[in-house]
Amino acid sequence: MSFVVPELAAPVQAFATALGLGLLIGLERERRPDSAAGLRTFALVAMLGCLFALLSERTGGPWMLATGLLVVAGAMIASNFSTQQEEQYRGFTSEAAIVITYGLGAATWYGYATLAVMLAIATTILLYFKAELRRFSERTTPKDLNSILQFAVLSLVILPILPSADFGPYNAINPRQIWWMVVLISGLALSGYLALRIIGARHGAALLGIFGGLASSTATTMMFSRHARDHNHLIRMSAIVILIANVMVMLRLGLISSVVAPNLLAQIAVVFACGIIPGVLMALYGWKVLNAGGELPMPEVKNPTELKTAISFGLLYAFVLLASAWLQDVAGNSGLYIVALASGLTDADASVLSTLRMFNLEKISSGQAVIAITLALLANLVFKIGLVISIGGQKLARHALPGLLAIGAGMAGGLLLV
Repeated sequence: MSFVVPELAAPVQAFATALGLGLLIGLERERRPDSAAGLRTFALVAMLGCLFALLSERTGGPWMLATGLLVVAGAMIASNFSTQQEEQYRGFTSEAAIVITYGLGAATWYGYATLAVMLAIATTILLYFKAELRRFSERTTPKDLNSILQFAVLSLVILPILPSADFGPYNAINPRQIWWMVVLISGLALSGYLALRIIGARHGAALLGIFGGLASSTATTMMFSRHARDHNHLIRMSAIVILIANVMVMLRLGLISSVVAPNLLAQIAVVFACGIIPGVLMALYGWKVLNAGGELPMPEVKNPTELKTAISFGLLYAFVLLASAWLQDVAGNSGLYIVALASGLTDADASVLSTLRMFNLEKISSGQAVIAITLALLANLVFKIGLVISIGGQKLARHALPGLLAIGAGMAGGLLLV
């Protein structure tokens, strides 16, 4: 039995949502002694936005909504004028949050409640993590800022203007789809790259392995192989970092697969899980017996969003797509697997993405795609093992190889379960 008149149900829900959004943002502002407004003010402003949106809809023009915004702005100006004798400037954050809250209240009335909730949560997060964001800004170098701006160019400038059509032999080349893969890989690598810059070298092997694997498992493996060669007392620690970084490869590619080819995720997840579980267990065992510590180096990761790097990956990905389609046509499954092994040696991302692309185009079956992806990762793992042996030497190999081989054996065994 409903206690609300049917024709009032939707308006009441909109105002209740607006009230909740205002309380959420206001709760964060209430805890700030320097805030210009608190819990009640933000709640009232959100409902005011919803009310003026209602009146604007009923009067048939946007002027009423604009009038409400002017009222809120006038109130803020008057409040600031009355406190102008304060010795310390308190900033404009609360005033900006009030304007956003007014807009979110209006958005709930116009049927964008879900979006308004998402934006309110994002606003609250930005307000709450003031100190953390300030520290991040202080630690950001011009090189880091350049990386972020370059990623914005890759994703917001270049991607939208590329044509979304199939070209070339076997219709294997789609410029927008190829560049979308570039953006996806660059975005994940940039996340790891910035995380490494933020955490520094003082937060331990686990985080260095996680974010190093997210940014570049090859660079991380190479760097810590050198580190183990030069510092015998940190061989075990370096082996753990390398192992964690290579576990992260499967987690990262699993995330990419869930975006690019979600219909294949269940089968890929089985193979990846069979590699991840023994890798994690070996890392935990190594951590348990670890009895040495020391300062760890930062992996020397190239800027993943540099235009030259992005174009190089895009060209490699396009080449692998063409080679896979051609060899699949002339040699069947064996041709696909040969390309996976060859390209996976140096860049598993391009090989995996090309396989996912062919699966989406229904040129290969799910079983063939899983086999090709696994072969690419195994080939890449063999390359990393070669780095460990040739750079790190026998001592590092004795500690790192059991875990790396366990990952490879687990993935190979996972194929039997698919």
